[in-house]
Amino acid sequence: MFKIGIIGIGNMGQAILEGLIKRSGLNSSDIIIYDLNKEKIKDIVEKYEVAAASDVGYLVNLSEIIFIAVKPKDFEDSVKPALNYFNENKTVISVMAGVPIYKIKSVIGSSKIIRTMPNTPALIGEGVIGVSFDFEEESKKREITKLLSSLGEVIEVKEELMDSITGLSGSGPAYVFTFIDALAMAGVKIGFSYQGALKIATQTVLGTAKLLKETAEHPAVLRDKVTSPAGTTIYGLHKLEEKGFKDAIISAVEEATNRSKQLSK
Repeated sequence: MFKIGIIGIGNMGQAILEGLIKRSGLNSSDIIIYDLNKEKIKDIVEKYEVAAASDVGYLVNLSEIIFIAVKPKDFEDSVKPALNYFNENKTVISVMAGVPIYKIKSVIGSSKIIRTMPNTPALIGEGVIGVSFDFEEESKKREITKLLSSLGEVIEVKEELMDSITGLSGSGPAYVFTFIDALAMAGVKIGFSYQGALKIATQTVLGTAKLLKETAEHPAVLRDKVTSPAGTTIYGLHKLEEKGFKDAIISAVEEATNRSKQLSK
């Protein structure tokens, strides 16, 4: 019997696997994986020393907690061979964007289901993982939250907010990467090499985020501490406001959320 089974070993499936092995306290021997790509499975088994299932039914039958990390369009075909093995003793954690709990339940039946939305920093254990539970059992919620915390910060949300967390944290890294790239390009314009400017920009964003998290102060309070009367920062902030910086970010999150809602349908 395995503690964890993972169906689908793409980027997120591998991030989950690595996070569990490195930071959850589980051993490689507690985990079994399955993917249609046999070459990928071979590489993963060699790298992490986990077990590989010959078929998805075998994995579900022998696993207590099952992660489903396949593309949403492949969900039903992926689990079809294992439908006889899902039951009330199984806990299923979905990382499929846009697939609601009711649809998962309609396919696999009576298992306990958790819907999640991780983001890419989960690859290094610094992600945001939005979770929605379809059950009220507190001990099981605590167990799953502890497990997922190996990937980053776990935030429980109502399922109707899953599209919103997709727009905010799921797509959020892309907005931050774009901002960092823009800072670096600005550095090039004022005389730095791109690599030098990128190093400065990356550390500026990283340090600023850590300062915000550790002080727990409102962003506006910390911003005001950087902004001297008639100084350089207020001139820069004025230009950002003139160009609609905040409006662009708010609109991006809103647009991504709306698109997630469309895909969910």
